[in-house]
Amino acid sequence: MQAAQSLIRWPQPITEYIGFFGSFLPAGAIGFRYIVMRGAIARGERSGVDATRRRVFADTARRAAVIGLIGVVIAIALMLYQLPALATRRHTSVGQLITHNAGTGLQLGFLVLSLIGFALAVRSTNAGWMLAAVGFLVSLLRNLFLGQITELANPMHVLAGGLWIGTLFVMVVAGIAVVLNNEVARDQRGPMVSDMVYSFSPLALVSAGVLVLFGVIIAWEHLHVLSNLWRSAYGITLLVKLCFVAVVFGLGAWNWRRNKPALGSEAAAVTLRRSATSEVIAAALVLAVTAVLLSIPAPKRQKAKPPGAPPTATQASMATGH
Repeated sequence: MQAAQSLIRWPQPITEYIGFFGSFLPAGAIGFRYIVMRGAIARGERSGVDATRRRVFADTARRAAVIGLIGVVIAIALMLYQLPALATRRHTSVGQLITHNAGTGLQLGFLVLSLIGFALAVRSTNAGWMLAAVGFLVSLLRNLFLGQITELANPMHVLAGGLWIGTLFVMVVAGIAVVLNNEVARDQRGPMVSDMVYSFSPLALVSAGVLVLFGVIIAWEHLHVLSNLWRSAYGITLLVKLCFVAVVFGLGAWNWRRNKPALGSEAAAVTLRRSATSEVIAAALVLAVTAVLLSIPAPKRQKAKPPGAPPTATQASMATGH
């Protein structure tokens, strides 16, 4: 038991889990504002949008901006917390790390830009949303702008997860909750929730596909060989994660196939909110397992032996049947 505990490098799982909130909340707020809300407004315009509906959607946008703002504050605070240790490992100071390391400076600078953008968006400034989106995306995908294309798998994986689960969370907390609690728009609650969900579905499907694609790439980069999936602590933890991922996919499929077609009434909207909340909770468990996974050393790549080299002790034992 003691050996198993030493595999996890504390407090890394905690900081990794906090870091997910710093990425998923801003991504979810941006996905909600530019995909879900824009799509819902466009769908409503085809059936005649009134002033009440516009006011309700403006309220959802402000709440989404608050969520995005909280996420960026978490991301900046976590980065500032980790900078001293990173500077020590690189034998430099925090100031020099920020000013002389392009990746660190780019990340912090554009996170601050995103912070300003979300703060303006909270005050219903449309330009704030653009600043928030540009700042967050550049900070997350900074390797792309530094020419480090091979280092994009993890950021793309995080972005896809944020646009799926993060947007779902924001839609439940800032979208559906605001709509269902608005007394003025009581007769429009069901259709408004329906418009949001139908606008979210394409984003969820595309994001889930991208998430799986880059997840497979990252897993293979760490496992090296398939047998490490069940022969290493990293692989076994990955299998546990995949079980929770299957639950999330199952709940998402249930919402898409059973709850989504029934939308239109307020009762159906309440049912979907309950199911979507379960999906978000399951996703939070996935992130918890992922945080632990990231703190476990990946299996080492086995070096190929030259022809004629003597077998290892394990190989000799297997050859003799002992």
